[in-house]
Order: sequence, then C-alpha cells, then structure tokens
Amino acid sequence: MFSDTHKESFSRDGFVVVEEFLTNGQVQEIRQHIQQLLDDFDPQKHPLTTFPTTTDYKLLGSQYFLDSATRISYFLEPDSVSQAKLTVEPARAINKIGHGLHIQDPVFKQLTHGPDVREIADKLGFKDPRVLQSMVICKQPRIGGPVPMHQDSTFLFTNPPSACGFWIALEDCLVTNGCLHVVPKSHRSHPISRRMVRCSAERQPAAEEGVDFIDIEPVFSLYPLQGEKEEQQQQQESCPVEVKAGSLVLLHGQLLHMSPPNLSDKSRWIYTFHIIEGMHTYDSLNWLQMPADFPLTKL
Repeated sequence: MFSDTHKESFSRDGFVVVEEFLTNGQVQEIRQHIQQLLDDFDPQKHPLTTFPTTTDYKLLGSQYFLDSATRISYFLEPDSVSQAKLTVEPARAINKIGHGLHIQDPVFKQLTHGPDVREIADKLGFKDPRVLQSMVICKQPRIGGPVPMHQDSTFLFTNPPSACGFWIALEDCLVTNGCLHVVPKSHRSHPISRRMVRCSAERQPAAEEGVDFIDIEPVFSLYPLQGEKEEQQQQQESCPVEVKAGSLVLLHGQLLHMSPPNLSDKSRWIYTFHIIEGMHTYDSLNWLQMPADFPLTKL
C-alpha cells in the first residue's frame, strides 16, 4: 500500500498521493454515512457556529469550537448564514463535521485506525502516533470558501513539530471544485515560526477565551526530511493536486498548502485527520485540548 517510492516522494516533496487507498465500495459506504450525518443536522439545536475560511481565525473562539476535540460538531459555511438564519437548506450549509469523528463515530473510527494507516505511520518512523482533529470537509457547491495558505503544525504543535495530515478524497477533487494546492518541498525551507494557541485568563488576564496566534523561534520537524534543509525562496509557486475519489494525500506538517473556493455546482467531500508523535510534547497552548481524563487517542 505505502511503498518505498511513496516514502521517498513524501520526504522529498512534503506530500505524496496514494491512489486507490479506498475502494469504490468503501467510498460509497462512507459517502452514504456522511449523507446521514448531514441529514441529521438540526439547525434549531445548533448555535449556527460558522467556520471562517479567511485568515480571521479569531472568529474561531466560540466555546462550541473549543470543546470539539472529542465531539461530532457541525461548522457552517459563513455564506450559509445571514442574520442568524440559514440561507440554504441545512445539509448544504455545513462546511465541516468534526473534530472527534475518530472517537465518536464507528465508521470513521474504523477507517482512522485501520492497518493501512498504521503501516504508513510505522514507515514514517512514528513511535507512539496519536490521532487528533478528524473531520469531514464538504466544500459545498458555490459557497465552499477558500482555505488560505498554511502549515498544519501551526495548529497542532508539538516540540519538535511532528504533525502529519491524512487527506482522503471521497469524490474526484479537481481544480474546478477546489482541490488542494501545495508548494512542493516547502517543508524543507519553511520552519514553523508561529502557532495558533488557546487564549485563557490565566495566561492573558485581559483576554477572552478564544484563539490567537503567537510568534515562536523557528523550528523544523525531526521526522523524515530527505536531503539538507533549503534556504527559503522569495517566491514559491503552488500547484494543484487533482486526485480521484479514494485517493489519499499525505501532508507533512510543515508543507505549505491551501485550497481555492468552490465556485462549481459540484461538492468536494473529503475526510481528514492528523497524527502527531506522542513522545513529543503537546502542550496546553494548543487550541485543541482533550478533557482532563481523556488522553490523545493512540493510533
């Protein structure tokens, strides 16, 4: 499933596509399950929390968002809500469902903890892989917002950085419906130099509970980088990563990546989760925190 060629490409480029990671039958079963989750969404029982896909991450500071690590929570497209009311049918309003699908949902728990995932973690050198931030991203037709250029370890920080993203296409992801765009090899030239952190009165007496960004001393990941680190280039072009349904895109936590808005009439469903090295420190500054009696999930 995950060959030496895949590993070499991942180490060199910071990402790799593993085709046919899921069979067509698995994709269809998962899509039917997601449709049921979408149909179960009841806006009357929801705070209508949106997920901003711009750079204004301070809007993510709601308690609903902060408490989502072990829950099945629904986050809405900003353009689906106006004056505290939905502007589209409920199932078409959802930006993503997460962040505890790997804990609470049997279908995604089985997928996330499958032998193919464990094989990849082993081959990448993880000693104690932990799973976090699992989610279905719908990228809704016409209103699916852009995701700005970012690095996953900015949001899921360990010391040293170790985040690795598993991004699984559940339908064909093309330029027309907002596929991933990556900056190849940027994991070798762009260290992690800032973090999104959870604000608290204990650390910042004047601050409200929420999230913010802080600058940190630039730091590189220790897990596989092929060749020497490279000097940061003035301009690096991103390129689209078009994949068929069932493909896995593996993303290094330092890789620069983004996705444009979906202006088409077709959705772009994917399932994604992340692993980090459990032997590295995952501190209380991270925005995503588990309940006190609930450790990060072992892979």
